[in-house]
Amino acid sequence: MPIFRPQRKRPADAPRLGATPRAISRHALDSALASARSAYPNEFGGVMRADPPGVIGELLLVPGTTAGRRHANFHLYMLPADLSVVGTVHSHPSGALHPSDADLQLFRNWGSRHLILGAPFGPGSWRAYDGNGRETPLEVVAGRALPGEEPALPRYRPRTVHRPEGPSTGQFPADEA
Repeated sequence: MPIFRPQRKRPADAPRLGATPRAISRHALDSALASARSAYPNEFGGVMRADPPGVIGELLLVPGTTAGRRHANFHLYMLPADLSVVGTVHSHPSGALHPSDADLQLFRNWGSRHLILGAPFGPGSWRAYDGNGRETPLEVVAGRALPGEEPALPRYRPRTVHRPEGPSTGQFPADEA
């Protein structure tokens, strides 16, 4: 009796698990930039996960990561075995967007995409690099869909923050008893 093995129908251009990502979601990029702003003047470091393959959609914080003004030390052995982890993200508080020698060593030994975020940590203050330290394009998409399935965001628009209005002195309204 023959064994039935279902065939999966995948588009020819669909990326495989573990494939090099071609895009990053706006949410993941905003999370990384906010984390770098929060850690300033120290460096920030994290790991990126691409799920579904082809789009970086999550930022993971590695337990035991230490950071100072000129370093971020990852304890990558603390990560679970996960094939969707594709690279690292870290900040340079000096604003320099090029990799240092230590960065290149990390890039060569671990992951396929790496982000460097530079002060002032705005929408254009980051660069993506491949495993050899060469700058590479990385499209920013609205969600976790593959590029081409969902249009890229035309412009970065920060969310508005509700601030209670106070008297003309700039103080918050007094609590009423």
